[in-house]
Amino acid sequence: MTEHLGGAVIPTGFDVPVEPLRRAAHYTGEPGCIADARAFASRFLEQLRTEWCATADGRTDGELLLMVSELVTNADRHSNGPYILELEGTDAAVVVSVYDSSSALPRRFPKDPQRIGRHGLEIVHALASQVTVERVPVGKRVRAVFELRRA
Repeated sequence: MTEHLGGAVIPTGFDVPVEPLRRAAHYTGEPGCIADARAFASRFLEQLRTEWCATADGRTDGELLLMVSELVTNADRHSNGPYILELEGTDAAVVVSVYDSSSALPRRFPKDPQRIGRHGLEIVHALASQVTVERVPVGKRVRAVFELRRA
């Protein structure tokens, strides 16, 4: 922000862009990785509350952790190697990105209450304001934007 006083421009020090909070964790696929990823996301959200004054209630916590769980579970089940969970957040949103070694893109199945399983991407799309999938040099990235402020 810049204040103007008697025609003079006085920098207040708040004009500097603030970088989003970013954290990443690497998982091998060993038992317990999905729970570790959820705990990592929970700590991230708590840090976001402290550093960005983000407001997120218990419902928000649960929905974000569910989205992280679904994305990490998909990477765990459908890739033959390690995966990375990357979180980037501000007071408005958290971007969840999961990188894995499989180049096969996930498939979103039509809604079917009779189907057992394969609801992960359907759940992610219901919780996220935007979902993108792209191939990267070593596999793919699934990216979902989770809004902390909802209308």
